[in-house]
Amino acid sequence: MGEREGAAAERPAAERQAGRLVICPTPIGNLGDMTQRTIDALASADVVCAEDTRVTGKLLVALGLSRRLERLDENMIGERADGIVGRVLAGEVIAYCSDAGMPGVSDPGLRLVAAARAAGAAVEVLPGPSAAATAYVASGCTNPRFYFGGFFPRKDAARREVLASLAGLDAALIFYESPRRVAGALRAIAEAFPDRQLSVCRELTKLHEEVVRGVSTEVADEFARRDRADGIRGEIVLVIDGVTSAERAADERERAADADVRAGELARQGLRGKQIARQLADEFGIPRNEAYERALEAVRQAREQTAGDHGGETAAAAAAAPLHEEAAGEGSDGAA
Repeated sequence: MGEREGAAAERPAAERQAGRLVICPTPIGNLGDMTQRTIDALASADVVCAEDTRVTGKLLVALGLSRRLERLDENMIGERADGIVGRVLAGEVIAYCSDAGMPGVSDPGLRLVAAARAAGAAVEVLPGPSAAATAYVASGCTNPRFYFGGFFPRKDAARREVLASLAGLDAALIFYESPRRVAGALRAIAEAFPDRQLSVCRELTKLHEEVVRGVSTEVADEFARRDRADGIRGEIVLVIDGVTSAERAADERERAADADVRAGELARQGLRGKQIARQLADEFGIPRNEAYERALEAVRQAREQTAGDHGGETAAAAAAAPLHEEAAGEGSDGAA
């Protein structure tokens, strides 16, 4: 420790590197995940800014380092960011650490980086541990895309709103959650996505690491039981599989039914097939050819109903004739 600290302290001013902000990821539970590059960056920094100086101080001691620490938590970063960036521009090398993982991921460090970028200050981001990426791989989800939503909302209404907005996204959904609220969060997920696979990743990289995966309703029941029994402990990441083929099929059926209802309304208002098709395509996002077929069927049914209301075969035949002319005159190419 003495050599490393002394080397940093005795560097001649001429040899000091140009000022920069160094984002230093730290382990999410296992000290062995600390990279040598991050250790070197902390050892050579002029100062280490930390979300919590007590947490980062313990880490430095474990690594055999002694650096000056400054607290820079969520409440302070807004008012101190410009000052920190100014010091970087003046030549200081400032390292920033969050309590665990990659600073800036659900962490106030994001605002510090933004301020540095806006001012043209040098920023160096070191790769390292991330609970979100670790959970995504550990979950067993096979979707090649994922959406990270930070911490899951606390209130039921906000939870329902977020899940509804993401329901059609073809990606795994990843959220951080507190052990005190996870039972309620899982209940909300099970209600929104009862058929999806869900993984609860707990205490990742630690001694009691656990990944519980299953159908969302079953996972919610399991953690509700645990919560009633002994409570739930540990850092938690939730991974919800993306939209399923069954959900897509159900959405398609619902969309088709809604489109048919709308087409019928428009046909009874007297709109022609081409007009109805364009409106269906705009409102429901369905292909023009499909929209035109539904429009023609709606016009046919509307005219049959009108003919039936007037009574007589002559009226029915007269009502059908314009439909054939419209189909011949407009066609699917015309609708497109």
